[in-house]
Amino acid sequence: MKVVILAGGFGTRLSEETGSRPKPMVEIGGRPMLWHIMQQYAAFGHKEFVLALGYKAEMIRSYFADYHGLMRNLTVRTRDGTVETHGAECEDWLVHLIDTGLATQTGGRIARLREWIGEETFLLTYGDGVSDVPIDELVRFHKSHGKLATVTAVRPPARFGALRMDGDRVAAFAEKPHTGEGWINGGFFVCEPRVLDYIAGDDVTWENEPLERISGHGELMAFRHEGFWHCMDTLRDVRQLESLWQGGAPWLRS
Repeated sequence: MKVVILAGGFGTRLSEETGSRPKPMVEIGGRPMLWHIMQQYAAFGHKEFVLALGYKAEMIRSYFADYHGLMRNLTVRTRDGTVETHGAECEDWLVHLIDTGLATQTGGRIARLREWIGEETFLLTYGDGVSDVPIDELVRFHKSHGKLATVTAVRPPARFGALRMDGDRVAAFAEKPHTGEGWINGGFFVCEPRVLDYIAGDDVTWENEPLERISGHGELMAFRHEGFWHCMDTLRDVRQLESLWQGGAPWLRS
C-alpha cells in the first residue's frame, strides 16, 4: 500500500525548532522524525511514500534528493565530478514529494494527492508521531470491517505524576502514568480512496468535517492500540523522544 504522510504544516507549537526547518525534519537520534515514521512502515513492507509538502518543502526535497549520497561513503573524482558510492545499500524506498500548498489544511493536502493515491486502499499518518502499532494487524482489521476508514486509537500519555489521595495522605503515586481513560486520534489511518469525496477544498481540516461526516455515516472504525505512541508537539517532546532513542527507540522494530 502507498503511505501518505502529512508533512506540510507550520509546526507553530514547536517554534524553537520549526523556525528553520519543517516539523517532520526535526531530528531524533540524528535522523529526521520523517525517517523514523517511514522506517515503521517499511518494516511491514510498505515502501512507497507520498509526502504532502508545504512549509519549507525544499528542505524535504533536498534531503531525499541527496539521500543516497548522504547515507553512504563517497569517492569524488574532482577532475570530472564523477562520484562513486561505497558501503551498505540504502533503504529501498520510492518517495513521491508533492507540493500541496503553503497554507493548505490537512484535509486539503490529502485531496490534492488524489492522482497519486489512485483507486487503492492507502495508509495515512501525520509527520510528527511515532508508535509501535503493528501495521499488519491494523490493515487486517481495516479489511475485516469493510468501512471507509480506520483510525488508530491510543491512550494519551500523562504529562504529570498522578496522586491518589486519602484525605491529606497520598495513598498512591504513579510517575507519568497513562490516564487509563479515554482514547485519542493517534493517526496511523487506513483509508479507502472514497474518503477524498468528503473533502471539499484546501481549507478543510481532515480532523473536523471529513472525519466527523465519515463517522456520522458509520464508516469510521477504531483500531485500539495499547502500546507505545508519542507525538512531537513541543520541545519537551523532542527531548523525551531523544531520551527514548538513546534507550532503544521503542517505536522501531529490530
